[in-house]
Amino acid sequence: MGVRGGARLYAAVAVRGFRRYATYRVATLAGVFTNTVFGFVVAYTYTALWSVRPRLGGYDLPQAVTFVWLGQGLLMATALLGGGNESELVERIRSGDVAIDLCRPANLQLWWLATDLGRAAFHLVGRGVLPMAAASLVFRLAWPSGVAAWGCFLVSVALGVVVSFAIRYLVALTSFWLLDGAGVLLMAALLATFFSGMVLPLTVFPGWLGTLARALPWSAQLQVPADVFLGRHRGTGVLWALAFQAGWAVVLLGAGQLVQSVATRKVVVQGG
Repeated sequence: MGVRGGARLYAAVAVRGFRRYATYRVATLAGVFTNTVFGFVVAYTYTALWSVRPRLGGYDLPQAVTFVWLGQGLLMATALLGGGNESELVERIRSGDVAIDLCRPANLQLWWLATDLGRAAFHLVGRGVLPMAAASLVFRLAWPSGVAAWGCFLVSVALGVVVSFAIRYLVALTSFWLLDGAGVLLMAALLATFFSGMVLPLTVFPGWLGTLARALPWSAQLQVPADVFLGRHRGTGVLWALAFQAGWAVVLLGAGQLVQSVATRKVVVQGG
């Protein structure tokens, strides 16, 4: 398969992923409602906290509240609490159907990445825009200034989605050696929730814990895109932030390819 043919294939897979999730309209509306209600609860909690501790973590109150709503907007796009395609992949590995996937004239990782990008694009629009719009009617939010800032934010979100997929793909591949991947998926969701900034901005974490949290790949899913949105990275700082995300994406995707190769050999040996 040529480069152009491969690109068209994965683009078609991404479009199919988008359309697949677009069919669940009632679930999407329910998700928007849940994100919005939970966002208001957390936003008012942040308001009370920041009234006692102004500039906590280096954020003023509008920035802190905006951070909350960015978390709600990116919650499903980056699958911070799960909800991506990893559960489906785990089931295909457990049932043995993944052997069919490995016979396709396409790379297994790129196939699932394309599907996940389509899923993320839908959730970014379907469950990201409306909660932010509702929040803007009640709270004073901190918006990016200029088209370039918006562009950098969208690039950062895309890189965050890729990093999220790469982590979840690695977790799903453990099912080749485990009888049940549910426990690993749960642990991965808990780590993502804590180290992404969903609980609190990572800049609030003290000392070595904060330094470690900001260096781990989960920070690329929410903390980095949020800081880009809020303008905390300026000039070359934005490039370094995007390079941080891209670096983790390359490392984790490479690790996924390596584990996939080992798992493929395992399947071939067992099949033989």
